[in-house]
Amino acid sequence: MKILFQILILLVIASGLYLVLSPAPVDAISVQVPPAQTFSGALAKNDRLQSAEIIKLPAGKQGGEDVARDHHGCLYTGTLEGAILRRCRNKRWETLTNTGGRPLGLHFDGQQNLIIADADKGLLRLTQDGHLSVLADTFEGKKLGVVDDVDIGADGTIYFSDASQRYPLTDIVKDILDGRPSGRLFALNPDDNTLTLLADQLAFANGVAVARDQHYVMINETFRYQIRKVWLKGEKAGQSEIITQGLPGMPDGIARAADGSYWVAMYGLRPALVDAIHDKPWLKNLLARLPKALAPVPEPYGFILQINEDGEILQSFHDQAAVAIGEVTSVQPENDGLYLGTLHMDRIAKLRF
Repeated sequence: MKILFQILILLVIASGLYLVLSPAPVDAISVQVPPAQTFSGALAKNDRLQSAEIIKLPAGKQGGEDVARDHHGCLYTGTLEGAILRRCRNKRWETLTNTGGRPLGLHFDGQQNLIIADADKGLLRLTQDGHLSVLADTFEGKKLGVVDDVDIGADGTIYFSDASQRYPLTDIVKDILDGRPSGRLFALNPDDNTLTLLADQLAFANGVAVARDQHYVMINETFRYQIRKVWLKGEKAGQSEIITQGLPGMPDGIARAADGSYWVAMYGLRPALVDAIHDKPWLKNLLARLPKALAPVPEPYGFILQINEDGEILQSFHDQAAVAIGEVTSVQPENDGLYLGTLHMDRIAKLRF
């Protein structure tokens, strides 16, 4: 017993030395973030999301991160292993293709081609006859990082986010610990494939939504808990401004509703541990050394909110125990309700109006 205890002590010491002396996978910087808004008023906690209708994916499939609907009313989503699924009325899910990557944001263009933001493969297009092609996977000779979400303007311009140039999707924890914003917002002209950089140095650039008047693009910065407006036209063209900050959760997807408001998917609540050490780079470097299996995992939480064009929070829906849905990554408003995507669960959901 004494020998076993001594071995245990040696293992603890060795582990401690490893954590302190081994090279850190990140070189963290100090980050200051505004305090979280309180759960009161329009943000008051509730369980209104628990009434959402659950739409199960095929057996063994997970991670319907975004949901799109074509002009026939068929639903589309992507999965963890790269499949693009479709389900039409009174029919089962069918697999249309596999991108070979991780499909995230989805949106139909004017010709009913499905535009896919794929974290690994770039910006893709799936035609109605099943042809899959790459629209953009590099910029200025360098591979895009984590292509995340997509929206399309009235003139056909494709706006999409590149969440991080520093870490792949599988290492997003390192991105938040690192603290250096490297996300970008792009515009792609589909006629000549010209790619234009609209904004950079975004803290995990995520959800994208074009304004009803086409004057600006909304983009979520997940790891700063804020929403930014990037101006396309008018006196502020080329500028950006934060319109909502200090959110109590991590904003993921964003989509414009018919009335000009925006629905925002909140992946989860703000990680208290990260908030506590964000201004302490040495602690973040230490935490980044931990094996992934030991990394703290937040409890699943369902959370979406609605904002107006000025960033004012109008209302919020919660599922505090993630009974119906948690880790919400997208909210797609349609005329019959809100369709919700999630990063890892075996379902998507629909919240009827």
